[in-house]
Amino acid sequence: MTTDFINITLADDDEDDRLFFTDAFSELKINTKVSTFNDGVELMDYLNDANSILPNVLFLDLNMPRKNGVECLLEIKKNNRFKDIAIAIYSTSSSEEHIEETFVNGANIYIKKPNDFNTLKKILSDVVTINWQYHTSGLNKDNFLLRM
Repeated sequence: MTTDFINITLADDDEDDRLFFTDAFSELKINTKVSTFNDGVELMDYLNDANSILPNVLFLDLNMPRKNGVECLLEIKKNNRFKDIAIAIYSTSSSEEHIEETFVNGANIYIKKPNDFNTLKKILSDVVTINWQYHTSGLNKDNFLLRM
């Protein structure tokens, strides 16, 4: 199915972070449809629904109740239906352990949540305009962590 917008999904338990994220996209000059979920269980229920429109890019917070970002990542990577979803880890953590774990488990990019709204807009714009087919063909740890 071809659409004229980029379908974006965010799973994050922090209400302020979800609002910050959706506000940033509303200010960008990129045609997007943004959906948000409060935790990994809600996200996976949505993704596993056969009638759901799958996101082009999924932003996953790591620290969520009920099902965390790594658990979602592992579940998504096991299901061939989700193979075309680009997965951006979107976390306050910049620990090498988290970066390594998500890289090894198949995430496409790791983003440390910025504290500044303009930086967030720049990051989101960069992430949704990446040519994912090219970006993931030569995926290595140097281009995995998005540094701003």
